[in-house]
Amino acid sequence: MKKPRLLGRTALTILAAVFALAFVLPTLLTITNSFMTQSEITANYGQVFETAKDGKSYISETINLKFIPDKVSFSQYITVLFRSPDYLLKFWNSVILVVPIVLGQLAVASIAAYGFTRWRGKVSDVIFFSYVILMLMPYQVTLVPNYLVSDWLKILNTRWAIILPGTFAPFSVFLLTKFMRRIPRSLIEAAKLDGSSEWQIFKNICLPQCRSALYSIAILVFIDYWNMVEQPIILLQDATQQPLSVYLSTINAGEIGIAFAIAVIYMIPGLLLFLHGEEYLVEGIAHSGSVKG
Repeated sequence: MKKPRLLGRTALTILAAVFALAFVLPTLLTITNSFMTQSEITANYGQVFETAKDGKSYISETINLKFIPDKVSFSQYITVLFRSPDYLLKFWNSVILVVPIVLGQLAVASIAAYGFTRWRGKVSDVIFFSYVILMLMPYQVTLVPNYLVSDWLKILNTRWAIILPGTFAPFSVFLLTKFMRRIPRSLIEAAKLDGSSEWQIFKNICLPQCRSALYSIAILVFIDYWNMVEQPIILLQDATQQPLSVYLSTINAGEIGIAFAIAVIYMIPGLLLFLHGEEYLVEGIAHSGSVKG
């Protein structure tokens, strides 16, 4: 019995390693190619972007995917960090848009989840079910209503047109409510008997118990809005206010090397945030998904 189990585990390990390598290869390719010279990058991939821009012809030659540059060059990073401040400006545009959304979602979700947890009834269940329905809708479905509402509020073409809808997104409310309902009611009732107010129960009992869920929500929301493209294209017509993710989606054949360098810089904040809170992310999702009701 031990030998078949060992063979099965070995096969699963090899299969997992193959899939992991397949997922890591694009990231590894981006990092290594960011240290290539512009001429080497153009020689390897220029035809891909030229053909894609043409949109009518196929690539006639085999593309050479290189993971090791012939000559290591930091010229792309020097251009991005020192010679072209526009790239850093777009990077900080992303930070200015995403950080308020993450903090706002955490604040709104914490209060809403506490309300859904403490006061259960038909009305709250209907509202919570509405959150679930909204969460299942893709963003493209609500993009036109968001555009109309932003125009009516006179915030179109401002950062608030991105920040406000992102702050009140339903995903974090759903996830945190599921997690907060794990807290034993006896713990809350004991705090009430000791004379604690609702605010004290919320601050001293519920929030510390939901630390892992808050971390996981922050990571998922950050990654989601850090990579947004549709929202700023539609709601921010001023190119100077658009985030770096929009630029990365509009690269051309003459900026391939710079795009590689920007992509590496752009993935660093999300990667650091994930590495810092990886255990909280796994714990938060696992516990919130195991709760009934």
